[in-house]
Parts: sequence; C-alpha cells; structure tokens
Amino acid sequence: MIRLTLNGRETALDVDPEMPLLWALRDHAGLTGTKFGCGIAQCGACTVHLDGAPIRACVTPVAAVEGAAVTTIEGVDGPVAEAVRAAWRELDVVQCGYCQSGQIMAAIGLLSQTPAPTDEDVVAAMDGNLCRCGTYQRIRAAIADAATRLG
Repeated sequence: MIRLTLNGRETALDVDPEMPLLWALRDHAGLTGTKFGCGIAQCGACTVHLDGAPIRACVTPVAAVEGAAVTTIEGVDGPVAEAVRAAWRELDVVQCGYCQSGQIMAAIGLLSQTPAPTDEDVVAAMDGNLCRCGTYQRIRAAIADAATRLG
C-alpha cells in the first residue's frame, strides 16, 4: 500500500510499488488528465507535480512518491494555476490538446518558482515538453501573459 497526498487528499494506492506513477494515477486513482506520451520521460505529456516540482510520471515508480504530495492537472489550483489557465484560454493555445496537461503543469511549475521568467527561463523550463501540433509560440506567449497577470 502506497500512501501519499494526492491533489490535497490523503490517499492509499494498493499497487505494485514499481508501477509507474502515471498508471497508478490513471488506472487506480481514476485521474486521466495526465497523459501517456512516450513512456521514457522525453515528451512531458505525463508531467505532474511532486511536492510542487514538475516530474515525469511515466518513469517515476509509485514507491518513489510514498509520503509525498502529488498534484495532477485535476488538482492544481491557486493564483498561478488560474493565471495559466486564463492565459491558455485567452490566447487559444490548444490545438489537438493531447500534450496540454503536461504543458500547463510545466508552466505552473516554472511560474511558481520564477514569477517573472526570461525567455531563456521559459525555453529551459519547457524543454522536453513536446507538442506535435507545434503550438510552441502560443505556449510561450501564454506563459508571458500569465506572468503579466501575476505581476
């Protein structure tokens, strides 16, 4: 039994400790907002927060999050999350949408640590979050917009 705080709630997951966190979230906790992309931590579709920092759930064994706080796209909240969501809507960032939960989680992680990021900060933080639709310019613009909203 793996115990953790999941989206602010104490949770116990009866899963194999070596199971990737992604599958524990999707198949056992019913939180399907976190997506499977590549399975090797290269695309970022599975990005969640572990104690507030973005991680790749597809390569994180669920045993590694024992006692920690995991936040998924379903549970993220607060002023940074609201600013990011508003910017995403305002700038119509989403195209197919598959990668967007990971993109948004990475953006929230960046702005939580660096409220006024430089272009280089944004590029570095979002490196590894791939979008096969190529909406990178809108993603970067939305992060800048969210930073302004928080400003």
